[in-house]
Amino acid sequence: MANDQKKFQALIAHCKEYGFIFPSSEIYDGLSAVYDYGQNGSQLKKNIRDYWWKSMTQMHENIVGIDAAIFMHPTTWKASGHVDNFSDPMIDNKDSNKRYRVDHLIEGKAEQLENEGKTTEAKVLLQQMDDLLKVNDFPGLKKLIEDQKIACSISGTVNWTDIRQFNLMFSTQLGSTTEGASEIYLRPETAQGIFVNFLNVQKTGRMKIPFGIAQTGKAFRNEIVARQFIFRMREFEQMEMQYFVRPGTELEWYAFWKAERLKWHKSLGINPERLQYHDHSKLAHYANAAVDIEYNFPIGFKEVEGIHSRTDYDLSRHQQFSGKKIQYFDNEINKNYVPCVVETSIGLDRSVLMILSEAYEEEAVPTADPTKTDIRTVMHFPAFLAPIKLAILPLLKKDGLPEIARKLMDECKSQFYCWYEEKDSIGKRYRRQDAIGTPFCVTIDHQTKEDDTVTIRYRDSLKQDRIKLGEVKDKVLKAING
Repeated sequence: MANDQKKFQALIAHCKEYGFIFPSSEIYDGLSAVYDYGQNGSQLKKNIRDYWWKSMTQMHENIVGIDAAIFMHPTTWKASGHVDNFSDPMIDNKDSNKRYRVDHLIEGKAEQLENEGKTTEAKVLLQQMDDLLKVNDFPGLKKLIEDQKIACSISGTVNWTDIRQFNLMFSTQLGSTTEGASEIYLRPETAQGIFVNFLNVQKTGRMKIPFGIAQTGKAFRNEIVARQFIFRMREFEQMEMQYFVRPGTELEWYAFWKAERLKWHKSLGINPERLQYHDHSKLAHYANAAVDIEYNFPIGFKEVEGIHSRTDYDLSRHQQFSGKKIQYFDNEINKNYVPCVVETSIGLDRSVLMILSEAYEEEAVPTADPTKTDIRTVMHFPAFLAPIKLAILPLLKKDGLPEIARKLMDECKSQFYCWYEEKDSIGKRYRRQDAIGTPFCVTIDHQTKEDDTVTIRYRDSLKQDRIKLGEVKDKVLKAING
């Protein structure tokens, strides 16, 4: 699937056509790297978020959830290191004035080499980049760009500025007047809201180490080179869990969560061959171990989730900057300490893109003419993630069929999302439901009036069965909960 740009562009077009994802403010020509979720995309996103939330807070007795504010005291970001360290190496082209992230620029060249069949050269280039980034050798990185003759996509020249760091946080003003306003930041991650609430949650919940705090929510990063559809955006949503453990045990829990999170991705129906671990060659200043779970998107293997052993850095820093004691008394060893943290951090938007990429297929299907085939576009969502679970389709708009269909709709809609449609031929209605990933379609016809049976059609197999009208709801519920 690697670097299948044709499939990637087809998926992007499909998402817009069928109400999954739209360019933001499209009537005003859009806003770069900002997207809106349509009626089907927002429901898919909610289903993934709910599944993650349940797997964390309901299936683990020692993990609870919070919802911290987006705005936080500005000292939070000084303590976390974001004010001083949350930056990326950038380079500008002097002729076009276009700014690039250095790693993206070099990765683009490596991708070009790989497409030309120069796989070894591509790997060497990426290794050279990693080695230089580890030691922040900016002159060396600039020389690498110049030696490889990496040109600006707009000007076509290699007339580059020196490389410098660029802070990725959005700032804004808090206050009723311009003169009295103070500078605060839109949070670049959700984790700090968990850390500053550690004592509140631990004391009010009487939590015992080890325990976790989970949160989902928006984060904001001023990405200069935001690209690749919803993979990298300036406004995005994270699902994070911080697991607090006794110092000295953090690497054991890191190994546990590394395995546990891979199981979760597989439970989404993801082909295991499209998932892999990628150990960090350069650790963040707060970590003593880190790994990414990557999925093989049409644009290649890319990070979806990170698992990090963050040591006691976060709570220690907030203890230092706040002047307040942030410790835990462990009755088992009769000792006070600052807990260590193991983090699982997954991008919700990237998870949506992963599910869309996994589900999308252009499939050849037989027709009434045995010498011909037809192409249908289908989204193979697992039933529990599908935006719509059941489409209810009366064959005709008359003869009492809509009334029977509406009654079934009323029976089912309190249990799961249903769709009712009368317009067009039954074949066209089936195709529309395939395109949005509805796993079941039920057709109400004249035989329904005679023997109380309906035709149920299965999205993936295209098989059709005749079942009792009263069995429909239970059949769909069983698939959702299965």
